[in-house]
Amino acid sequence: MVQVIDGKRIAASLINKVKTASAELQAQNGVRTGLAVIVVGDDPASHTYVSAKSRMAKECGFNSVQHTLPTETSQHDLATLVKMLNADEKIHGILVQLPLPKHLNSGPIIQSILPEKDVDGLNVVNAGKLATGDLETGLVSCTPAGAMLLIRLTHGEDLSGLNAVVIGRSNLFGRPMAQLLLNANATVTVAHSRTKNLPEVCRGADILVAAVGRPEMVRAYWVKRGATVIDVGITRIDAPERGEGKTRLVGDVAFAEVSEVSESITPVPGGVGPMTIAMLMANTVIAAHRTVGRPLKIFQA
Repeated sequence: MVQVIDGKRIAASLINKVKTASAELQAQNGVRTGLAVIVVGDDPASHTYVSAKSRMAKECGFNSVQHTLPTETSQHDLATLVKMLNADEKIHGILVQLPLPKHLNSGPIIQSILPEKDVDGLNVVNAGKLATGDLETGLVSCTPAGAMLLIRLTHGEDLSGLNAVVIGRSNLFGRPMAQLLLNANATVTVAHSRTKNLPEVCRGADILVAAVGRPEMVRAYWVKRGATVIDVGITRIDAPERGEGKTRLVGDVAFAEVSEVSESITPVPGGVGPMTIAMLMANTVIAAHRTVGRPLKIFQA
């Protein structure tokens, strides 16, 4: 029988560890973990995500600061705010919610965040540390880090002898995910839109990670019997079977049929999604501990 990996439960366990680490840092060093989140404009989805992150930060005992800026905010003003937060010793993590309004260039803004405060793991310094196998001093992008924790809980710390296929090569997920798998000694293939015979490539995977944003693209005949399937996609589609105008969330994997052949699989929703915010909290408390020379390894991806 297939094991449905409960991301909600695992994320809740991780959050409990974050709360403990945050409380210990404050009690023993007098340092309260600080997270600043910046959101620009009035995109409803962005505000929903930011509110969830801010609520979780407060639940973890953090000093949670939210900067809500108008759509017409200039590149200079946004950069000035990031510079101010970089200099604020009470802020250990800075997150700029993406996407930004079209007139703003997100690249320079993200790269201006100090690597040690880059809790989204998007600064090129952190990407470079991951690429060279340095998981001790860098910060790993939250979604791949969360997915990797699910894989480790299923397969253990060492993935030697296992073939992994990552569908998707984005800088946000696919590339860091592949690097994490490589660091754990898996043999890794990165597949993408130009890959020939994609189903055949996927059938060779003991661990299959799908992150392309195409609803239910991965079918049962793509999957090796007994494989672990990690579904990172999330798309809202029409669900007329639920009634007129109703919708439902699905991933990149056709869950019902792939569950018949896989040994372990993440659901959508409730799989990788909850791990993303949990890893953001973990990255922030890790960053805070590093400021007082207290490295934390309990959240290692």
